[in-house]
Amino acid sequence: TFFGIGEAVKELWNGKAVSREGWNGKGQFLRLQIPGPNSGMSLPYVYITTVGGDRVPWLASQTDLLAIDWRVV
Repeated sequence: TFFGIGEAVKELWNGKAVSREGWNGKGQFLRLQIPGPNSGMSLPYVYITTVGGDRVPWLASQTDLLAIDWRVV
């Protein structure tokens, strides 16, 4: 089942990982990180796990915001 960015954000807040069918790098996904007491961050943020397994902060593009091919992975 595919959905838009609004549902993708809800799924992130529910602890799920999400991905887009249209991404070129298969196996990439997003997760929400809630900072803990020992974190250098003070607010929640979204990160992407890349094909190579690296984790980096993620920002949505216009295409990502308007896509309807989001899914839970």
